Amino acid sequence: MSNIILIAVCLLVGYLLQFSKSFPKNSYKALNQFVIYISMPALALYYIPKVSLGLDLLFPFSVAWLNFLLAYLFFNFIGKKYNWSNKLIGCLILCAGLGNTSFVGFPVIQALYGDEGLQTAVIVDQPGSFVVLSTVAVLVASKYSVKKGTNESLLAKLFAFPPFIGFLIGLLVNLLQVDFPVPLQEVFKTLGATVSPIALVAVGLQLHVQKKSPYYQFLWLGLFFKLMLFPAFILLLFRVVFQVDGLNIDVSVMEAAMAPMVTASILATNYGLKPKLSNMMIGVGIPLSFITLAFWYVFITYVIN
Repeated sequence: MSNIILIAVCLLVGYLLQFSKSFPKNSYKALNQFVIYISMPALALYYIPKVSLGLDLLFPFSVAWLNFLLAYLFFNFIGKKYNWSNKLIGCLILCAGLGNTSFVGFPVIQALYGDEGLQTAVIVDQPGSFVVLSTVAVLVASKYSVKKGTNESLLAKLFAFPPFIGFLIGLLVNLLQVDFPVPLQEVFKTLGATVSPIALVAVGLQLHVQKKSPYYQFLWLGLFFKLMLFPAFILLLFRVVFQVDGLNIDVSVMEAAMAPMVTASILATNYGLKPKLSNMMIGVGIPLSFITLAFWYVFITYVIN
């Protein structure tokens, strides 16, 4: 519950700071850079060495990867058909293709399914959402932020991206079956814990409530894909096609229905991919997701189980 309150408080604080003359106008850029260069690499260094996978967790592991793949195919197809700009397509892929599977997901799953459900949620998030964010999402952000006709190296950008560097170091430590000294782990954990509050304040600083906006049609399409279309796909794929059920599958569907990831919005903003739209996806998507999550929980628990 405290995480949910923190979301509202941080977004509100960021929004109110827009009207403070003593607060620098473009301070959200510094906050974004802090998240990218310090908080996210620290998270990778803390969690990646601890990840362990088994065949029974293959389904929850695949959720985040399928989310990003389908968002890529879906918004590329529609965007090319209607001649959208690359930055618009890239923004929607990032924000609708990555879910808030930890900061919102963990407390929701724990409240609904207990500690056993939380263990599955960690698999959805760490080798799933976080690794997607640190790898292919960076490549997509780089690709769609580059103007046509330029020849920038996407791989060079990826290997220069601090969270990806942290991921590679964490993966190496994992493969060696060791971990960092406990005091260093605590440092990584503390720095990593700054991701959500700082990122949410940065989103609030850029959030502008407008009665008329050219982005509303894209906002609702992106949120429909993330909150309704993708979880429906996961439910059909796992339950009907593969004919599997149980707690892992229920948690996987609920995690698939989570709101857009805050750090995906930060990544989109950092690469200049429609920052106003990416922040609207968070500002509107998180509150709206509590309604759609309630729908999915009732549907899974009382209709199909």
